[in-house]
Amino acid sequence: MKKMNLRGMYPFIKSDVWVDVDEEVAHEMRRFDLEEGAYRLRTYRHRAYYSLDRNDGIEQHVLFLSISPEEYYERKLSRQQLYEAMCLLPEKSARRIYAHYFLGMSKVDIARAEHVDERAVRKSIQRGLKQMEYLLKNM
Repeated sequence: MKKMNLRGMYPFIKSDVWVDVDEEVAHEMRRFDLEEGAYRLRTYRHRAYYSLDRNDGIEQHVLFLSISPEEYYERKLSRQQLYEAMCLLPEKSARRIYAHYFLGMSKVDIARAEHVDERAVRKSIQRGLKQMEYLLKNM
């Protein structure tokens, strides 16, 4: 039998409480403490803090609070204005902006798909964004 102090294992115990435990139990508890310490050290060194979210939305709900009806309405209006401005752009610019910003395609991929030079795509997107900025300021 081995004597163990419960105060070291349980933080809510404020005074020493000694108990007799079997050698195997003491060995397993010591092994668990060592593994737990090694795990904490690994997560600290590698910045590996993993989520415990089980895809039931708890973590999502805590991190992203629900928006108010006013915010929802403002977002809807700004999205409508953005789509209206995109509809007023020339077809090429609108298509390229949509592919780059909404579909996540790179400018090189857009150029390959349209069989044009990448500089032409880049300039077209820049001109289209300037036109959109002007249109959105005047809406």
